[in-house]
Amino acid sequence: MSPITPPLARRLDGLRSSAIRDLLKLTARGDVISLAGGLPDAQLMPRDRIALAAETALTDRARLQYTESAGWGPLREVLAARESAQLGRPVPIDEVFVTHGSQQALSLLGEVLLDPGALVVIEDPAYVGALQVFRAAGARIVAVPGDAEGMRIDALTELLDRGERPALVHTVSNFHNPRGVTMSPGRRRVLAELADRYGFWVIEDDPYGELWFDRPSPAPVASYSPNVIRLSSVSKTLAPTLRVGWMVAPDAVCRGVELLKQGADLCGSALTQQIAADLLADSDWLGTHVDNIRRVYGERARVLVGALRDRFGDRVVSTDAAGGMFVWVDFTDGTDTGELLPRAIEHGVAYVPGSAFAVTASYRHSMRLCFTTSEGATLLDAVGRLARAMGD
Repeated sequence: MSPITPPLARRLDGLRSSAIRDLLKLTARGDVISLAGGLPDAQLMPRDRIALAAETALTDRARLQYTESAGWGPLREVLAARESAQLGRPVPIDEVFVTHGSQQALSLLGEVLLDPGALVVIEDPAYVGALQVFRAAGARIVAVPGDAEGMRIDALTELLDRGERPALVHTVSNFHNPRGVTMSPGRRRVLAELADRYGFWVIEDDPYGELWFDRPSPAPVASYSPNVIRLSSVSKTLAPTLRVGWMVAPDAVCRGVELLKQGADLCGSALTQQIAADLLADSDWLGTHVDNIRRVYGERARVLVGALRDRFGDRVVSTDAAGGMFVWVDFTDGTDTGELLPRAIEHGVAYVPGSAFAVTASYRHSMRLCFTTSEGATLLDAVGRLARAMGD
């Protein structure tokens, strides 16, 4: 008798693999210039400084042991000091929770804050990692559009005026993934005021805020309201392999996350958290390191945006890339970026079609380009290959 195959949980029915991760498998060929991934440049990661911090950490055998579920205490102290400076208010250590990258924080918050059917408001186009989390939580997802100033708070206000009551609103406030835009200070204040008035949570997802090119990012949304939970990470400034992210949230939220994290992985790595604490506490070194990343990424962003506008003229509208890792391009001539992609890969260049980030609108004429892992000459070549794929 053939064995009866047990079923999988129904929560998987509405989930699908990230189109971006799937695309990366197709663009691994050495002859393809990939502008598809959202990866920091490995050449800018401080390998030698990380090695020194690891060697220092390993002089203490306690670094090989389990640590607290909320994170290694000295790292939380460093993060509390940094977040206090960011938010302009004292952040107690009990309101800092370390996670296995900020994506784990988002996933755990989806379980702590959302019941099945709860309303979640997100930006359209959306960060796909957030979409995966909220779909897995069984949330009802409503998207509001964005523009050059980030999430359109007027559209959110209209939802609230119609009687919708979100459990939470998610925003990538600085150098949005995928659109590359930053929420204006005025909209940040109004979003926080709405959260206070209507009693919903805001998750301010901020992995890119330190990667500004010309002027610092505005004060975080979390500086205006206790109903805002702030997420960040060292993945874009130090190295993804450390897998150190964190959230700043009210104590009750942190304790809820702690209960779930204990069931997921007990705790993070005391070793990598010690390494991260060492580097983050070395403020003079860190400032020089991050300044160099800003300089290199800023130069690459300007090359890519300039090449796009020079080559395609008024056929494209693109973001200026004032920071972060991405340029969002809208084609005004009807180019379907999904249909174009196979030809682009044949010509040796890859990108992510806008449809991969779509919630309500299709974004069939849009694409996301990542400029961080290619030097200027390579970016110029990539734009030329894209033009040839389009028949130019």
